[in-house]
This record gives sequence, structure tokens and C-alpha cells, in this order.
Amino acid sequence: MTGFARTEGHEDDISWTWEVKSVNGKGLDVRCRLPAGFESLEQPARARIAKRFRRGNISVALTVRSNQVRGSYRVNRAVLDDILSLLPEIRERLPDAGPPHVDGLLALRGVIEPVEDEPSEDARQAADTALLAGLDEALESLASMRDQEGARLASVLTTHLDGIGRLCAEAESLAAAQPDAIKERLRIQVAALLDAVPALPEERLAQEAALLMAKADVREELDRLKAHRDAARDLMGGDGAIGRKLDFLCQEFNREANTLCSKSVDLALTRVGIDLKAGVEQLREQVQNIE
Repeated sequence: MTGFARTEGHEDDISWTWEVKSVNGKGLDVRCRLPAGFESLEQPARARIAKRFRRGNISVALTVRSNQVRGSYRVNRAVLDDILSLLPEIRERLPDAGPPHVDGLLALRGVIEPVEDEPSEDARQAADTALLAGLDEALESLASMRDQEGARLASVLTTHLDGIGRLCAEAESLAAAQPDAIKERLRIQVAALLDAVPALPEERLAQEAALLMAKADVREELDRLKAHRDAARDLMGGDGAIGRKLDFLCQEFNREANTLCSKSVDLALTRVGIDLKAGVEQLREQVQNIE
């Protein structure tokens, strides 16, 4: 299911922004993008997401800004030493160049750098706790958005299930006429062979018709289709994650629709079977959006 959430907060000398995005996925795939120094938050962040969601490709991004006033600076001696070591080579290549000045050397990038105080362990733990609390808020907002989408999808799924129910009723009506159609077709085929083969007795014709009708009986498939439809409705009326269960039911829907088509000896029933397969595919596409 899709969704987006954003939360902001601050703690002591830092402020932050969490952004959480979710798109459809068969399983749960979590991707975290955290700034340097905050990598330790990845595992607790993943645990919080896994506890709340079961499906979806979820991306989490954290942006942290320092609010600390930089009041002191220091000379990076390593960088300055590297620059001074290059002066003889520079003089050799540029003999007309004047001597370096202190202000020029200090203006070079990296020579002067700000000094930031390292936070204490207690301060860092407090910041991590506040950051994770901000993530919880973002996840709650994302879950609410996904719930709203799920409520809208419920009516769509109900429409597809109603369509499958109507097609099952139509197939049941057509299947009731199959025995007479099979017997009539067999009679026509036998009549076409009368010139070469002696006429079959009525009893033999009835036996052959019975065998064909047994092979073409689709009542079992229709019963299972209706049972799957009722099971899907029950799942939608319950609580918890139902996406995977509905996905499995769609596979069973499709299996029964395929069998119905293979058993059909009537063009009208075959058409209904094809419409059933199309309806099941539409249902399956929507089920991919359900957690």
C-alpha cells in the first residue's frame, strides 16, 4: 500500500526531519537512509517498521541539522604541514612568485576548522530516544494513511467479489443445461457414423452420455468458487493483515476458473469461465495493494 509521512523535531543542539514512504510490495522491504553518526538507529528503526507493517516497500530517510553555535576554531596542523611541504616545489616551478603570507595560508580550505564539542553519552541517548519517538510519529501517520487507502479499496474488492458471484450464478444456470446438450451432441455424432457403423442401442448411448456428463460436471468447481468468495468476504470483515491470504485465495479462484473452462462443452459456459478469469485477475491486482 502507498503512503507518505513526514515529522520534524528537535532536541538540545540538533533538529531533525523523518520522511517515510511506502509503495506496494508482496513482502516487507525496508530501506533506511541515515546520516553519518546515526547508523546505530537503523536496527531499532527496522524493528519498529516490522512490528507495525507486514507488506510494502518502505523507505525511511533521516535528516539531522546541528543548531550548535560554533564559537571556537583550530588549525588543522596535518593539512597545514602538507601545504608547507609543497612550498619548495611551488617556488621551483614559479620562481617569480612572492613568499606566502600567513593570512593566505590560513584562508586555504581545511586549514582552519570549527571545533564542535562531542555530546556526552547521556545527551546522545536522549537524542536517540527523541529521534526514535519522532520516527514512531511518522510511522503512525503512515499507518493512518494506509488504513484510509485500505478502506477505499474495500469497496473495490467488494465490487469484484460481487461480479465473481454473479458469474458463478450464471455458470451454475448454464451448467444445469449441459447434460441435455451433451446427449444431443453425442446423438448427432452417432448419426453421422450410421453409414459406416451400425446404430448404437439406446442403453449404450445413455452410458456414453453419462460418462461425458461426469467428466463435464462443473458443480464441484462452482461450489469451491463460492466458498472462496465467502472466505474472502470473511477475511475483509476481520482484523489484522489479510493481503497474503487474499493473494492465496486469488490463486485458488484462478485454478477453479481454469478447470471450469477445460470442462465446459458449451460456448456460453466457456465465455463465463473466461470472464471469471478476467474478474479474478482484476481482484488479484487490487489485492497486491492490501497489507
